[in-house]
Amino acid sequence: MKEIIQTDQAPKAIGPYSQAIRTSGLVFASGQIPIDPETGQFVAGGIAEQTQQVIKNLSRVLEAAGSGLDRVVKTTVFLADMEEFAAMNEVYGKFFNAEPPARATVEAARLPRDARVEIEAIALA
Repeated sequence: MKEIIQTDQAPKAIGPYSQAIRTSGLVFASGQIPIDPETGQFVAGGIAEQTQQVIKNLSRVLEAAGSGLDRVVKTTVFLADMEEFAAMNEVYGKFFNAEPPARATVEAARLPRDARVEIEAIALA
């Protein structure tokens, strides 16, 4: 059985997908981009500010599913430019400093709405 997770505390899905799915003790969170859920617009700034907003959005989705960043077991980070890896990684490390999850980071040709970063996660429910 699967449960669809939806919260107004994170950006609404911009396509035919759910913010997250909870099933069999796991939460599968869809990729988050740096949209401020209050304004519906990207946060101002560069990769650091975008990464911070993405992780905040991810955190809100996980919390709506009864989980949290501390229960994340795997993330996938999509970057528009791998040259921004170090700056993204510095912000990412502030949120995942103790017992960090497994992670893959890839450069994507293009991300939704031309975001600089997108992060998806799998967490324990």
